[in-house]
Amino acid sequence: MSAPASRAATLQAEPTARMRGGGVRALWAGNPQAVVQRGLLAARSSSWAVVLSGFFEPVFYLLSLGIGLGVLIGDVQTSGGTEVPYAAFIAPALLAVSAMNGAIYDSTWNVFFKLNYGKLYEGMLATSLGPLDVALGEIFYALLRGLVYATGFMIVMQVLGLNLAPTAILALPAVVLIAFGFASVGMAVTSYMKTFQHMDWINLVLLPMFLFSATFYPITVYPEWVQGIVMAFPLWHGVELIRGLTTGILSPVMLVHVGYYLVMIALGLLFTTKRLRTLFLD
Repeated sequence: MSAPASRAATLQAEPTARMRGGGVRALWAGNPQAVVQRGLLAARSSSWAVVLSGFFEPVFYLLSLGIGLGVLIGDVQTSGGTEVPYAAFIAPALLAVSAMNGAIYDSTWNVFFKLNYGKLYEGMLATSLGPLDVALGEIFYALLRGLVYATGFMIVMQVLGLNLAPTAILALPAVVLIAFGFASVGMAVTSYMKTFQHMDWINLVLLPMFLFSATFYPITVYPEWVQGIVMAFPLWHGVELIRGLTTGILSPVMLVHVGYYLVMIALGLLFTTKRLRTLFLD
């Protein structure tokens, strides 16, 4: 390379080095949609049977337990003190589970492969994209999956007459919030995992949340000390939030549930961004 060309390349690289050195522009280029577009293009070659399985699982639970077992159980009392049919009690909980499943799948297993085997993030961060662009892009893509699952499940609920109030339409924005929270934390946790065996820990956390977060029966069946543990689960807050919207039983406590997920989102983005920068830029 000639001396003028070498000097030009050096001058061209200096702004990039300064940009990566610190400040907001070292983290954010304002282009997370590029990561989302890449994910959508890659999804064309994926197995749709795997994608659809995440939607049908809660539907099967609803049909077998809500419709089948619900005939034997009858009405169930919500945390607001109102009695609703058993199917209408578990349907919003399964809607929250559907959003969680969609968001977690993309923000954990897919991110783990891209991070440790596909080496995609190294290539992304070699461009103008910053760690926050990559984090938000992957999380937004996970949100799309969670929203698709939830929208399909909401249609099933409407057909079965399980949306008991006009406020049920607000369950869709609530689902996005829930999916955002789980996707943010899921990606943050995944960024610290090195082997596929570590990924099994995620199921060890998700399964108890699914079973015990007042999904299939009221939280009041537990002793008080167990109730305190359940209330710490993020899924419980999502279940209570969506159950209140679909049944029309609104209360100021729902703001606490919203705040819980806002904190999840903030912490998840913070740790994911820091981790990606530590892995590939520092």
